[in-house]
Amino acid sequence: MAGTTLPYRFFDLEVLRTERISPAMMRVTFGGEELRDVVAGGRDQRFKLFLPQPGQDAPVLPAARDETWFTEWRAQDPDVRAFMRTYTVRDLRRGPDEMDVDFAVHGDANGHGGPATNWAQAARPGDRVTVLAPVVEDNGGVDFQPPADTDWVLVTADETALPAVAGILAWLPAGTPARIWIEVPHPEDVQDLPTEADAEITWLVRGAAEPVLSAVRATDLPTGKPYAWLAGESGTVRGLRRHLVNDRGLDRRTVTFTGYWRRGATEEDLLAELS
Repeated sequence: MAGTTLPYRFFDLEVLRTERISPAMMRVTFGGEELRDVVAGGRDQRFKLFLPQPGQDAPVLPAARDETWFTEWRAQDPDVRAFMRTYTVRDLRRGPDEMDVDFAVHGDANGHGGPATNWAQAARPGDRVTVLAPVVEDNGGVDFQPPADTDWVLVTADETALPAVAGILAWLPAGTPARIWIEVPHPEDVQDLPTEADAEITWLVRGAAEPVLSAVRATDLPTGKPYAWLAGESGTVRGLRRHLVNDRGLDRRTVTFTGYWRRGATEEDLLAELS
């Protein structure tokens, strides 16, 4: 719409460095002149990342970078257009301008994973990407929004949502009671998550079916008014929400839930369902 200021803009960035921080997590640090205009609202701030196809030196995107971009991107040849993924801002720093993004990687470094896994594990300094990132703090890309009268916070996640949990814990006000459950593939994936909240963090190494759901079911929860944030595999997240609302009696309006991925489906499959 003419005269409307959009909360997001496209930015062309490049890889500065990479670091394997655990068996399942790869950190990629991005930089570039345009990064100075990127803003993040903290917590689980999300943005769109566009990656080049194999053999391309930069992602192929529509010429128009306005509100019509998605329709035009969808119309491009899937074998040519950029891979699009949704990620969380792990950290955004100034002086110099740098943005960390943590990738949950599956498979090995020999092209046996998905497009983002393959790209992250092969990324080198100077590799080019494009992001659709916020330019204002109140941008609609932050889902963790506890009401002012919240007494305590409940968070569940798997490794795909671990960067968001780190952002949430860093943001929570000092002393906030919080119960956190995080499922990861390997014991070495356990991270130090700094927080001033009064947080009880339970790490669950994958093995049993739906370990997060089983752990929450078996736990006595605090009294008072809770706010729940659930993220990870779609089926597990739905099961957790049903348990909290139907069995525990939480007000469904105080439960924020997001399926970061779905077992047996790629992001391309999920995008195709929007057609």
